[in-house]
Amino acid sequence: MDGASSFDDYRMPDELWEVLEPLLPKYPESSKGGRPRADLRSVADAIFYRLRTGCQWNAIPGELAPGSTAHQHFQEWLEAGVFDLLWQQALADYDDLVGLDLRWQCVDGAMTKAPLGGQKTGKNPTDRAKQGTKRSLMTDANGIPLGLAVAGANVHDIRLLEQTIDDAWERSPRFEDCIKEHIALDKGYDSKAVREMLETVYGYIAHIKSRGDESKDAKRSRRKKARRWVVERTHGWLNRFRGILIRWEKKLQNHIACLHLACAYFTYARSGVFG
Repeated sequence: MDGASSFDDYRMPDELWEVLEPLLPKYPESSKGGRPRADLRSVADAIFYRLRTGCQWNAIPGELAPGSTAHQHFQEWLEAGVFDLLWQQALADYDDLVGLDLRWQCVDGAMTKAPLGGQKTGKNPTDRAKQGTKRSLMTDANGIPLGLAVAGANVHDIRLLEQTIDDAWERSPRFEDCIKEHIALDKGYDSKAVREMLETVYGYIAHIKSRGDESKDAKRSRRKKARRWVVERTHGWLNRFRGILIRWEKKLQNHIACLHLACAYFTYARSGVFG
């Protein structure tokens, strides 16, 4: 690499930094002198670089910020709820610029590796029982991430459904009129209890293909995409960040903060503000 310019593709976009900066804790200037406080813009770049590459904290290039400094600020911002607020602001801005389409919502889970184990990890039944984690994600009709939940890879999607919806409802703006909201789920959620919960607790019109119907539909048309394909695409977006594709954080809240930052980034990216 030939200098700081080599890291431009891994730096936080200026537009995202402009939203993040007002959300950060206030750091008063010290009257006693000493070492100057770290440049927060460079710290944000270092955190974003680690999310993009999946490197260890101490492997962050010194041209951005010392790894220990970036990790310290990451923990401080996490405790202050900064990354959660950033995602919430991203959704509000997207709704103003483009408009969230809540008439159709989708939920699905995805499993990723977690070599170091830690909170909310478990044996992945699809990866020779290696340690893994599962994220359950809810999106609008265009795949914009609205809410999530995290558990071990061996936890069934149904057990995360209610937590995922609650997370989305707390964060994303809701329609104030009487438009009916539909929710599309795959055959893994096919149960009477799930249908009743969605319709009576949340007021959704549930669309869950039974296992037999989904198999028949797949044979009839290989080209026709199910409406819920957008959530699968969003999982693919998130996996572009190697810090999410492989979970290295043992602490659950650290992993969730990385997911919040990635969801905020892709929400702004889909709104077109990055150019």
